[in-house]
Amino acid sequence: MIIIDNLSFGYSDHKILSIPHFEVKESQHLMVLGSSGSGKTTLLHILGGLLAPKQGKVTIGETDIYSLSGSQRDKYRGQNIGLVFQKAHLISALSVQDNLLLAQYLAGMVQDKGRVKEVLSELGLGEKIKKSVRELSQGEQQRVTIARALLNRPRVILADEPTASLDDKNAQKVIQLLQSQAEQYKASLLIATHDQRVKDQFELQLNLATA
Repeated sequence: MIIIDNLSFGYSDHKILSIPHFEVKESQHLMVLGSSGSGKTTLLHILGGLLAPKQGKVTIGETDIYSLSGSQRDKYRGQNIGLVFQKAHLISALSVQDNLLLAQYLAGMVQDKGRVKEVLSELGLGEKIKKSVRELSQGEQQRVTIARALLNRPRVILADEPTASLDDKNAQKVIQLLQSQAEQYKASLLIATHDQRVKDQFELQLNLATA
């Protein structure tokens, strides 16, 4: 469960984000809507422990994540939060497997080839495990980023514009994968997007233009 209280963020006199109160329950799926510059990415970075708010409180489960030290917050993120960025941020010279093993290492997790294989198989990428990233299609690369986000069996999955560079078919596939995997892990899922193609797939929505 995620609880946001009196959250605000901005620079100097320019307020980017202001949310008095909002809750996302365990297993709920939320779409965060808003035009470019409305604060969607900022919100996800705050929820992911990557960017401290100017004021307010973010609670995930029983943990006020900004009461933690920086190193404690990094550890908490590695154990509980899965992040899917708009760009894949994969190392093209490495294999799919090595990209995910590297992600485990950087998150302070045990490098577990069995877990890597398991997640890739769940996402239909089992046969691509030894392929280099540069051999994959855009849609396949985005699925690898989803696999990376699921390695820690997260309580919260945060996805920033995951369909932005995808065609219609792959956009729908990625959203369905995120939803099905969130259901499997009973995770709260938040997707920030202005992609109207996937808007109807979410009953719960937060529009930052009216928040």
